[in-house]
Amino acid sequence: MAEFRVKIINKIDQEGLALFGARYQVGAEVPDPQAIIVRSSPVDTDAYPGLLAVARAGAGVNNITVDRATEKGICVFNTPGANANAVAELVFTMLGVWIRNIHRGIEFCRNQAGRTDEEISRTVEAQKAAFRGVELAGKSLGVLGLGKIGVLVANGGIQRHMRAVGFDPFPALENIHQLSPEVALARSLAEVVREADILSIHVPLNSKTRGFVNRGLIEQMKHGALLVNYARGEIVDETAVLAALDSGQLGGYLADFPTAVTVDHPQILVSPHLGASTEESEENSARLAVKELKAYLEYGTVIRSVNFPVVESIPSGNCHSRFIMINRDVPGMIGFASQAIGARGINIVSYLNESNGVIGYNIIDLEAPIPADLVAAIEAHPGVIRTRVIPCAGV
Repeated sequence: MAEFRVKIINKIDQEGLALFGARYQVGAEVPDPQAIIVRSSPVDTDAYPGLLAVARAGAGVNNITVDRATEKGICVFNTPGANANAVAELVFTMLGVWIRNIHRGIEFCRNQAGRTDEEISRTVEAQKAAFRGVELAGKSLGVLGLGKIGVLVANGGIQRHMRAVGFDPFPALENIHQLSPEVALARSLAEVVREADILSIHVPLNSKTRGFVNRGLIEQMKHGALLVNYARGEIVDETAVLAALDSGQLGGYLADFPTAVTVDHPQILVSPHLGASTEESEENSARLAVKELKAYLEYGTVIRSVNFPVVESIPSGNCHSRFIMINRDVPGMIGFASQAIGARGINIVSYLNESNGVIGYNIIDLEAPIPADLVAAIEAHPGVIRTRVIPCAGV
């Protein structure tokens, strides 16, 4: 009988799911799941009483009730970087389509159906000037957000002989190390917005970034600049964009999030949320999500979580039971747990604690079983959110 139950929401790459193995019951109809893998569908974590973790096969987690999950000690993972190349490639594909008028040129050619080769040739020569475009080379590319996708976009601009400038108020060193030395780092948001012929948005959606690209920001842009949004639709105020397009402040808007007001606007080029829709991206995201969940369910280790601190530990050979304590980040919790366990005569092999300022996460390896009444006593502490007991290998 399977030890772990995993519910699948949306279509998840099968090669990734195959990594779960025989210890897992995996499917769309799995009852009372301990874990969920999802792409874009909403997940209400309150709806699953036994839920331990959710993994989003993608970067954004705005479709998951993260705050409520945190309150219940449910770990939420994402897969940053797994779809980064797919999104970055699509940004430049759509930029090329727009600035060279490829979409209009293709439609023009299709409208020649039914005519002779000679008629088509005459029409093309007479009207092709209407589709004349410009080149990316020499243009200034501004990148807001230097995460894994933003870095690839900025580097891609350099590869296309553009002047690339990026800005991120809280850059991660692991991402900045991947940035081309030819990419200029702006000292302020205003600087990158002011310099860009093309401004590409790559920030996560949260309470601070919802409607971030508003009238005030757009008014700081170059007159006639191009705005590109392959992050999340809600980051951009569409009303402000439409007004800027009508006034000429914006020369165009490229996005991956169709809405009623964007699908047929002549100065907007929108794709049907294709950023991560490649075979490679979907497989990479699924594999990463499965590895995250397996590590958490089998060992209690936390990697790439959006609401828990990073905590990794391999059980030692004399570990009988691994005790996980998830608590509010308040003083005294380490001492409380250590004293409670020690008072029962149970030797602690190792104790690892990490905190992110909200959640304290403890991996406590023990030489002996931990009694159920002791677990209940620890859970009764007002600072404790949740506990787990994981048998060490061979027990």
